[in-house]
Amino acid sequence: MNQIAPISNQTVQAGVQTALNPLTTPKRASSAKRLVNTKDMAYQDWLEVRKQGIGSSDAATACGLNPYMSMLELWLIKTGRQTQSIEDESSGVAPLYWGKQLEPLVAEYYSMHTNNKVRRVNAVLQHPDPDKHFMLANLDYSVVGSDEVQILECKTAGEHGAKLWRDGVPLYVLCQVQHQLAVTGKQAAHVCVLICGHETKIFKVTRSESVIEHIVQAERYFWECVENDTPPSVDASESAAKAIQQLYPAHVPLTVEDLSHNENANLMFDQLIKMKEEIQHKQERFDQLKHEIQMMMQEKERAVFAHGSVVWKKAKDSISLNTKALLQHQPELIELYPLQKQGSRRFNIYTD
Repeated sequence: MNQIAPISNQTVQAGVQTALNPLTTPKRASSAKRLVNTKDMAYQDWLEVRKQGIGSSDAATACGLNPYMSMLELWLIKTGRQTQSIEDESSGVAPLYWGKQLEPLVAEYYSMHTNNKVRRVNAVLQHPDPDKHFMLANLDYSVVGSDEVQILECKTAGEHGAKLWRDGVPLYVLCQVQHQLAVTGKQAAHVCVLICGHETKIFKVTRSESVIEHIVQAERYFWECVENDTPPSVDASESAAKAIQQLYPAHVPLTVEDLSHNENANLMFDQLIKMKEEIQHKQERFDQLKHEIQMMMQEKERAVFAHGSVVWKKAKDSISLNTKALLQHQPELIELYPLQKQGSRRFNIYTD
């Protein structure tokens, strides 16, 4: 299997700049295949279809560009080791749910402000090239009767996601849209985003053959990992950490992996020791500076500086259940209401 590193941010940025200012007219590609109709499809069935390839919303993850999910977590989903998480809408915090609910309103705003007609695409699309069969796409809408754009991608962003849209379309969305253009053979798309429920922006993304080429290479590597049941490259994200714990949740007692003759592994271990010492030193310095500033603030809630500020506030008092004391008086409750928590593997470092 060819080892191809995840696509870089610079590659996407450079490709997009080229796409926005094309010097030549790109050749027209073939239309996508309609893999399956989704109009009356149940959500769980739709998730099963998505396992057959890399959808447009998977594209950035497969390329290593998704800030919210690692390649390894996506690999767990595609290989059936992990179920796609479904949000609990009753909690009141369900961005995917609200994004889906607001999508028609974003599309309506787009049509009203551009005079472009849009139409739902109730199908999972597949790249027409058999060599790229793993490239799938679910379009939000197609744009009807426009020579300028053919696809509409609707987005919603809350206060945390809004910062990613300050300088234009985020990289993970650019990757998603270029993937859609690759699958459908279309030349351009509009991205309409609703930010914090009150600000709407429309961006144009033009097809870039160079970016698509890198995306196809990265996705091909990822899909080979899926087909060969081989874990892909890992990154430093929390998503990767959770995925590793899920992939290898328990150790086999008294077993040892001897890496003492592995040059690369020994180099990584030496770097790990050095980084640990640097982190510890910087943490101590950070704590010292924090304590000195706290002594200057005394009872003040906020301190301002030439380049920013700090806030030091007391949290509200709270009342919680003293379970230890309760179980001392009524030990039978642990039998009536047991809650088993699975232990996680701890990574401890030892030096000779």
